[in-house]
Amino acid sequence: MPKIEDSIKLDFKDVLIRPKRSFLSSRSEVSLERSFKFKHSAKDWNGIPIIAANMDTIGTFEIAVILGKRKMITAIHKHYSLDQWKTFAEKNQDIVPYVAVSCGISDTDQAKLGKILENMPQIGFICIDVANGYSQKFIDFIKTARKSYPLKTIIAGNVVTADMTEELIMSGADIVKVGIGPGSVCTTRKQTGVGYPQLSAVLECADAAHGLGGRIISDGGCTCPGDLSKAFGGGADFVMLGGMLAGHDESGGALEEKPAGSGNFFKVFYGMSSDTAMKKHAGGVAEYRSSEGKTVTVPYRGPISLTLNDICGGIRSTCTYVGAKEIRELSKRTTFIRVSMQLNSIFSQSQGVDTKGNEVAEHIAKKHKTV
Repeated sequence: MPKIEDSIKLDFKDVLIRPKRSFLSSRSEVSLERSFKFKHSAKDWNGIPIIAANMDTIGTFEIAVILGKRKMITAIHKHYSLDQWKTFAEKNQDIVPYVAVSCGISDTDQAKLGKILENMPQIGFICIDVANGYSQKFIDFIKTARKSYPLKTIIAGNVVTADMTEELIMSGADIVKVGIGPGSVCTTRKQTGVGYPQLSAVLECADAAHGLGGRIISDGGCTCPGDLSKAFGGGADFVMLGGMLAGHDESGGALEEKPAGSGNFFKVFYGMSSDTAMKKHAGGVAEYRSSEGKTVTVPYRGPISLTLNDICGGIRSTCTYVGAKEIRELSKRTTFIRVSMQLNSIFSQSQGVDTKGNEVAEHIAKKHKTV
């Protein structure tokens, strides 16, 4: 018999954070770094808990270098070769503590994971990533990975409910990736009707994970810095970003001018279950399945450092509004209020003054002068 859950589930767009008395006089007083000791690996980690998603155009070595210098993590996409990994690790020893090697649950993925970790044992994070984290095969793979790599910190997902968050942690995951369908280039909800509003998923899964000594990542659904603050406020230990990091110099994909001579530049960004990704890596979409992602062109956004500054500045500002001197205090200082409107949209983005856009325009102009 089908069931209906009557309780309202919320997304980032459905809430704002209520301000509270604060004794902070400047955003510069806020620390965005966190320190964790992970449940199963028992490894200590310190850094800013933002992760670049393991997508072709996001989880790149180029992005890893920039994020690693800021003590942020990059989940490297699984399609780099062993030789490419070796070259990266040799040149960037200081960045390696801030990367995760990604894999699926196929025998091929398992074998490649073993070779990478055998050659680069200094890599501390494994990201076991599947679209549907509710399969028994996925759980069994996590158990096997935990036995094979007892000292590695295992990230596993994706799920959206408390029961499966607990299951994955008890099976050996240190960090559970939370999110089904909220991503900007994900069409799972449209194709399958399956999903869960992201903020409610974070709230429920964080509570479950923390009760067992585990951690969670809010994966997907962020469209602006305020959404990261809401994810952290809801109990997420880390936030994973895809679309917000697309379109930069360090992102994968060629820079294209459309139309030619217009001065408008774009980069391609696509979901890893999209027709584009499956044609690239699997020869096409198998007859028994459908594409659950889309391909878009993203306006060129210049160096990723500009976007990272914008994100970190927004989160620091959130902390000053609620009196959180450290990002770890944000969940304790957050009270969400349900709203019917987020923003005043009387002026569109094209009508407003966008100083960050001016910085990007200047960057493009400099590039043309050097060509």
